[in-house]
Amino acid sequence: MTSPERILIVRPSALGDVCRSVPVLVSLRAAFGEARIDWLVQDGFTDGVRAHPALSGAVPFPRKRLGRMMRRGNLPGVIRWLNEIRRARYDLVLDCQGLARSGIITRWTGARERVGDAGAREGAKLAYTRRVETGAIPHTIDKMLALLEPLGVPDVRDMRLFAPPEDVEQAAGDQRLAGRFAVVAPTSRWAGKRWPADRFAAVVLALLERGRGIERVVLVGGPGEQEQCGPLLELASGDDRVVDLIGKTSVGMMMAVIERSSLVLACDSAALHIAVGFDRPIVGLYGPTDVAKVGPYRREHDVIQHTRDGDVLDHKDERVGAPMMERITAEEVIEACLARLG
Repeated sequence: MTSPERILIVRPSALGDVCRSVPVLVSLRAAFGEARIDWLVQDGFTDGVRAHPALSGAVPFPRKRLGRMMRRGNLPGVIRWLNEIRRARYDLVLDCQGLARSGIITRWTGARERVGDAGAREGAKLAYTRRVETGAIPHTIDKMLALLEPLGVPDVRDMRLFAPPEDVEQAAGDQRLAGRFAVVAPTSRWAGKRWPADRFAAVVLALLERGRGIERVVLVGGPGEQEQCGPLLELASGDDRVVDLIGKTSVGMMMAVIERSSLVLACDSAALHIAVGFDRPIVGLYGPTDVAKVGPYRREHDVIQHTRDGDVLDHKDERVGAPMMERITAEEVIEACLARLG
């Protein structure tokens, strides 16, 4: 193909998926050094990529606002937003999400080259001029990188993330984040992915007592997730070595905190994938999730998971997921954390 001048990556969500899609950006930049490369990303997740030096610009996707327009029948408002994207005149678009909304956006750009997965769901594949068969590829990152093959773009598996400079500066000036600390991300949108909060609390106490130089434990999570963390919040209220930042940081600030950490302990969540992007020591707690497909990229050895014959890997079903997560003991998590701090 003719070398494109204006490229759009369509990967709006979720935050963990956005952060671990950066190899696509890096690969495109290495191949098309002079091109403008933008990324359409959900407006709450722009911090995940906007500071990356390979990116020309983040295009915010206002999912909630557009959803309200659709519910109110304001189709002209949605079309006006789509036309703003079209006016950028992209000549190459990669749909790395593969759902109806990303397919509609990809098609609406009018780009002459529109690349996506042949297995894209909800009819999204109808938007593509090139459909790439990825069914035999297990991991989602490798599936996204396969979209580059028909373009003749070599893949660059560079996972590095870059926190926004203002958040890096703020984190550097926060005395609670000085010295050696661990980050614990105990929350998940899906109940089937959650590890019992009292076991997280037991690990936090062990890290503070035996943590090989760990001075503090910092708790992170999203707004509204405090209710998942009762025993941990009790610890934080009585011990200033436990810093409660759950629901109190932007995405960029959470990235800056993780970048400074000595260890990240998390369920299958965005925090874990962000930690991979900053090459932090990690312990990932997995239950009803296929690690080969969506685990921390090339860090499967850092995952604790106990599957049995007959297990159904359905993270949306709490009845399936909760018992799998409960197979993970606090003692083995403590030992794994201490080993990575050694």
